[in-house]
Amino acid sequence: MIRAATPADAAAICGIWNPVIRDSLATFNATEKTPADIAQMIADKAAAGHAFLVAEVDQQRVGFGYLAQFRGGIGYRHSAEHTIYISAGAQGQGTGRALMDALCDHARAAAFHSLWAGVSAANPAAVQFHQRMGFKQVATLKEVGRKFDRWLDLILLQKML
Repeated sequence: MIRAATPADAAAICGIWNPVIRDSLATFNATEKTPADIAQMIADKAAAGHAFLVAEVDQQRVGFGYLAQFRGGIGYRHSAEHTIYISAGAQGQGTGRALMDALCDHARAAAFHSLWAGVSAANPAAVQFHQRMGFKQVATLKEVGRKFDRWLDLILLQKML
């Protein structure tokens, strides 16, 4: 089931996100999230009219995703960027597809014209996932991130809604 996130989901979202932050190159972020951070993000997204969703399987939270305006400024108001993470045990079971479909539906309803993904080149499975979901690779930003003493490329993918 895909549903809107609430502050009660914050600890579970941390449980999904923090291992990715701590142990992988899928995100360039190196600072783990707290439940208070997540609760504030949920409130901020709601105030901006942007989706913050969770995926549940057997009443367990197994993924989350949210939308944000692609860049600041009124000229970008019709372009959104998304973030999506699925717990390791739930990957490959259709949860990511369900979350992405729901995010695309929310983006369309919010009058976004295009949806963007910024994916670490060190995460080729995420690049492939986005391509299967109809995103097209439009740019590779060379060595714009740094984590674990490595320079990392960022792949930008776009889907026209």
